Amino acid sequence: MKLYYSSGACSMAPHIVLREIGKKFDLEKVDLGTKKTGSGKDFNKINPKGYVPALEIKKGEMLTECAVIMQYLADKAKAVKLVGKAGSMTRYRTMEWLNFVAAELHKSMGALFNKALSEDARKMAEERVSKRLDFLDKHMAGNKFIAGKSYTVADAYAFTVLNWGQWVGIDLAKWKNLSAYAGRIAARPAVQATLKAEGLLG
Repeated sequence: MKLYYSSGACSMAPHIVLREIGKKFDLEKVDLGTKKTGSGKDFNKINPKGYVPALEIKKGEMLTECAVIMQYLADKAKAVKLVGKAGSMTRYRTMEWLNFVAAELHKSMGALFNKALSEDARKMAEERVSKRLDFLDKHMAGNKFIAGKSYTVADAYAFTVLNWGQWVGIDLAKWKNLSAYAGRIAARPAVQATLKAEGLLG
């Protein structure tokens, strides 16, 4: 199993999950500018969508899209439960939050990486992010983890996107519950190992 990733990108979420479940895997870094992998391959031939993550399950079989990869990995894990059983409300709650992170946080926060945004467009994007973070901060006031009492794949994804704040000018300190939550997730051994492996931790 091999994960194609870019440091700090959304691919960090399945990277965290791989370490949480103790799955043996290989990593190959992708330069998203040149679309070249660390071994010199054309990433567009590996994933025609041109973006990470991409998980090579076995030769000739590739899985893409962050939330789907994480659900796949969680379902394959035996000793660690990071998603509820199929058909359970627990699973649907986790999927609900995965979709919120993907559609609302990821897309909104990700837009701020675009250096070509006009001042007005950036202001609108920042306002959208702020509203989503306000909502999530209120939710986290009564929850240890995003989908409830247990750590799930949704937490790995939420942490990854919240971590982008440092690069796009969004200071989480304004949202005390979210800031505390991000700190709790960051302290997990699997998250620390992931940050170190991706060159984001000294």
